[in-house]
This record gives sequence, C-alpha cells and structure tokens, in this order.
Amino acid sequence: QVQLVESGGGLVQPGGSLRLSCAASMNIFNFSAMGWYRQAPGKERELVAAIVVNGITRYADSVKGRFAISRDRARNAIYLQMNNLKPEDTAVYFCNARRTWLNRDDWGQGTQVSVSS
Repeated sequence: QVQLVESGGGLVQPGGSLRLSCAASMNIFNFSAMGWYRQAPGKERELVAAIVVNGITRYADSVKGRFAISRDRARNAIYLQMNNLKPEDTAVYFCNARRTWLNRDDWGQGTQVSVSS
C-alpha cells in the first residue's frame, strides 16, 4: 500500500503563494505519473498538474503560468508551487500516484487551500 502525505495547504490572500508537498512511501520513479488534483465544494475532482516519469509536465489551462509542479527523487516527493493565487483556486488538493501497468491510482488524504481576503 502506497502512502502519500500532503502538506503545505492553508489560508492565503489573493495574489499570494503557497507550496504544496507530497511525500511518497516508495520510489516515485516506480509510478508512471504523479500529480495534483483539486476538488472544490459541489464540483468534481479535476487535474491541476501532473508529471510523467520521463519528466513531461501538463497543467490545467486555469493554472498555466501560475503553478509549477516539480519532483525530488532523493526525497521521494513532488511539489506544487502556486503563485498569484485566486479565490477560484480554493479547494482540497490531493496528491495522486498512478501505476498504469496495474491500472491503479493512489491518493493522499488531501490538504485544504483557501484563497480569500
């Protein structure tokens, strides 16, 4: 069982920044991809950013130019740097680890990000 532990959420004013971290209990290069999803109240969970094992990244259109996903192999962790935060970024953010060959997704417990003045 893979464990994914998120941290770094909180309350920030519009225009502010936060950095989310996700620590995995195994080598992150065992996953075909890792990423961040978010779910706002009353809305479906949506992909925010992902990084494939070969390093290719993808972002939701709504966060391009503001968010950046990165990884640290030594720490078995991924990060989401969020800049110029907007109220519409308010959501619970979940770390995801995918193993395509097992048809398996693992999830963290989520961390709340609230953007409000």
